[in-house]
Amino acid sequence: MRSSMCTQLACQAAAFVALALPLALCSAPGNGASPVRAATLSAEAIENTPLAPTLARGARGAAVVRAQVLLDRAWFSPGEIDGVFSDNMRKAVAAFQSAYGLPDTGRIDAGTWQALQPGDAPVLTKYVVTDKDANGPFVRIPADIMERAQLRWLGYESPAEALAEKFHVSPRLLRDLNPRKDLVAGAEILVPDIASSKPVGKAASITVFKADRRLQALDRDGRVVAQFPVSLGGPRDPLPVGKLKIANEVKDPAFYYDPTLIWNAKPEHHKAKIAPGPNNPVGVVWLGLSKRHWGIHGTPEPARVGRMETHGCLHLTNWDALKLASIVSPGVVVDVRE
Repeated sequence: MRSSMCTQLACQAAAFVALALPLALCSAPGNGASPVRAATLSAEAIENTPLAPTLARGARGAAVVRAQVLLDRAWFSPGEIDGVFSDNMRKAVAAFQSAYGLPDTGRIDAGTWQALQPGDAPVLTKYVVTDKDANGPFVRIPADIMERAQLRWLGYESPAEALAEKFHVSPRLLRDLNPRKDLVAGAEILVPDIASSKPVGKAASITVFKADRRLQALDRDGRVVAQFPVSLGGPRDPLPVGKLKIANEVKDPAFYYDPTLIWNAKPEHHKAKIAPGPNNPVGVVWLGLSKRHWGIHGTPEPARVGRMETHGCLHLTNWDALKLASIVSPGVVVDVRE
């Protein structure tokens, strides 16, 4: 069944990733974090719930990490948890506030803190690194799409990348939470407690706001139950305004690269099948749309979601794409708006 569905995956969107820079943002971080950053992002500071400062775009530090974890749990995704109050986070905060009857300022104030975390449950948890986490197998992902076509599986490149994606966190923040710790089997590390995510029901529809680069899932009563940052096609590959439907779902999809669909493809490129895996150009899940070659899917570059233009389609982080897939089904309407 997967192979027949995957023939539809000549997705223009993924080619942006396929032709982009090497996946340095997802690889193991170096040792360049400053002592100040490591101190301000300590577990003690992050868990300091009595400290609830007003936060707005541009803020950084422990309170931002705490808010990002809480937003992720509430299904209003800030994207990658990294301790930086970005525009993605501002949009998540505003949508959360609107959904909970608060003024949608996009700033976290006392009322928003209370709605996000009415109690004092921790936002970090201890995790013991498994043998699979530590030893993979891992694979070096080449920059060129033709070289990627030679691989049998586009897995993670390092334990840092694998663990960062598992816990929705940037590799740098993962390191800051665990200074001087090697990511080896049996090691106990601190990670965001994203497993405490609140359950939401099935979505009845999806709305995509192109200008704002965000995707919302709504229930049958029109209430927003989830929001995710999304990357969209630029002027050369615009996502059409109007109503589409989810046609199918494919987990661990292969990607069928077709340079004739890519306006800036290299002349030496040819059609190729790119194997599945989290570093596949369409990530770990594909939600095909009723418009041929278009879909909602994951991406191997979570730090860039909401911040880049694609060759089409809709890119979410791999974990957000999986969360969305868990609450939608084929037939759900996708309303694309400017």
